[in-house]
Amino acid sequence: MILIGQYDSPFVRRVGIALILYGLPFEHRPWSAFGDADKIRVYNPLVRVPTLVLDDGEVLIESHNMLDYLDSLMPPDRAMFPTAQPARRQALKVAALATGLADKGVSLFYEKRLHKEVSDVWVGRCRSQMLATLVALEADRAESNGTYWFGDHIGHPDIAVAAALRFIAEAHPGMIAMVEFPALCAHAARLEALPVFRKIAQPFIPPS
Repeated sequence: MILIGQYDSPFVRRVGIALILYGLPFEHRPWSAFGDADKIRVYNPLVRVPTLVLDDGEVLIESHNMLDYLDSLMPPDRAMFPTAQPARRQALKVAALATGLADKGVSLFYEKRLHKEVSDVWVGRCRSQMLATLVALEADRAESNGTYWFGDHIGHPDIAVAAALRFIAEAHPGMIAMVEFPALCAHAARLEALPVFRKIAQPFIPPS
């Protein structure tokens, strides 16, 4: 498999971490949707990352679909989304909140980076959505007593939250007082200390 995209993207990173944890070999092409658009377009007409090229040549173009596919390659007890309800829908919700948080962070970054006149309304809306999501995730994580969100094994929700929090901290330094979210901070610190998180990482590089 080929994973396209840089690891400063929380979406690319969550897929790269899952591939390593699953022991699935892959080639990483750290292409930027800005600087390497022509290369990415060959595989993905949307010119978005992550893009995952499967061994048979099929291309997956959205991180959740990639993780769903990777789960399908594993026996049920190794899948990183729970297979039984209600844990499955709860895990999917946490992952969706995390990826939504990251997506709002991306939107907010580009609003400030690419527009000469920044919309205060849009900035305020994105920030309020991000804060509300952090409040919800903090409450949910504080109720979980396990090492990971849904038990003793790392799952996709764990990875998604940690990747989103790192992106927000690096793309928007100082914007959110993370001290107000101690359960999330502890969760992220625990995961970022893992070898796979140190391996699949890079500092945020603003597009030029």
